[in-house]
Amino acid sequence: MQKLAKREEQIMQAVWQLENAFIKEIIQEMPDPKPHYNTIATMVKILEEKGFLGHEIVGNIFRYYPVISKDTYQQHTMKDIVKDYFDNSYPSMLAFFAKEQKISEEELNEIVNLIKSQKK
Repeated sequence: MQKLAKREEQIMQAVWQLENAFIKEIIQEMPDPKPHYNTIATMVKILEEKGFLGHEIVGNIFRYYPVISKDTYQQHTMKDIVKDYFDNSYPSMLAFFAKEQKISEEELNEIVNLIKSQKK
């Protein structure tokens, strides 16, 4: 699975949230300044070619839907981040966040409890 560019991720976030969307609806979900219709239409076509989006025809307009789920993309992206930046070590990743004070002790305990509950 390919890593998406920033604007592609923004488009996918909009489609994941809306579940299916016309180009105009995707544009409404984009941050300001709103991109031009043709820009988003081109990027949506690229996302279709990459296998992230599909479409159905409603009247004479394409309505787009995600082919790749948000969960699937998150899992793939996180695996790449852990592999590329933390030597394939989830403990190293958590240690980084703890060291940088981006994660509290309470949050770490929540993670430990979540892991324990998954093993049961």
